[in-house]
Amino acid sequence: MPPLFQDVFGNTLVELAESNPKIVGVTPAMPSGCSMNILMSKMPKRAFDVGIAEGHAVTFSGGMAKDGLLPFCNIYSSFMQRAYDNIIHDVAIQNLPVVLCLDRAGLVGEDGPTHHGAFDMAYLRPIPNLTIASPMDEHELRRLMYTAQLPDKGPFVIRYPRGRGVLKDWKCPLEEIPVGKGRKLKDGKDMAVVTLGPIGNIAAKAIERAEKEKDISIAHYDLRFLKPLDEEMLHEIGRSFSRIITIEDGIRKGGMGTAILEFMSDNEYTPHVHRIGVPDKFVEHGTIQELYHLCGMDEEGILEAININCHDKERSNKDI
Repeated sequence: MPPLFQDVFGNTLVELAESNPKIVGVTPAMPSGCSMNILMSKMPKRAFDVGIAEGHAVTFSGGMAKDGLLPFCNIYSSFMQRAYDNIIHDVAIQNLPVVLCLDRAGLVGEDGPTHHGAFDMAYLRPIPNLTIASPMDEHELRRLMYTAQLPDKGPFVIRYPRGRGVLKDWKCPLEEIPVGKGRKLKDGKDMAVVTLGPIGNIAAKAIERAEKEKDISIAHYDLRFLKPLDEEMLHEIGRSFSRIITIEDGIRKGGMGTAILEFMSDNEYTPHVHRIGVPDKFVEHGTIQELYHLCGMDEEGILEAININCHDKERSNKDI
């Protein structure tokens, strides 16, 4: 069975801390939930639980970074909202090397609307100096964590969901990922699907089904970084495709799909962009599967969106 993303984070943090003496861990009363307790057990003097004080956790991390340490500050995405001012004034303006780990990013299930991490991409994207990334699987999480602790990376945000990943063999070499570089996972000629984060695994299944059931060829891109965007990859998409589907586990308004719309407009590309994500409402509690279905973010919802865009390929730009 694949591990929890939280446990991959906790064990990888210990692995990184063993080789980088500057690394410390910070969490606001979430040590077992985010698996910071693994570092607390192995290196108790290098891990801090500051209590239910998210803003203080970020400012405390900024202070330690100012003094030469490299904090991994792990806060649930929903609760990071409480530290918005602290992120801007105590980390981003000073361009400090703080790694903000957003656990429970996206829809979280039965905990409901107070805990869904729906808004982080939209509220963090406008802040200068931040790097914002989301791993598609456990290997990518480990490599992003490794990349974030390298010199001169500045404030670095890594968002990942609650629950299990997709890889039973989750351990991999710790290698740098070039900041702002996405991946083309699959070639295609009729339509491009752009995903960010683990929801890309669901999209891949929908793409496979669509290509078997329809006479269509679909390219799949893993954006990896919401900020900075992989502009080279987006130029390729803009030049090559008239229809794009974006898929994200976050609010549609202001998120990854919006960023791609802005890029296409700024560069005078005119594709039809169909955005899949959390709608403009507070999503109630339910299983992850139920909520994804409700929001059109499950395999069936993505397949339906592909089919709609496949049937509508001849739509002219003036109708978009």
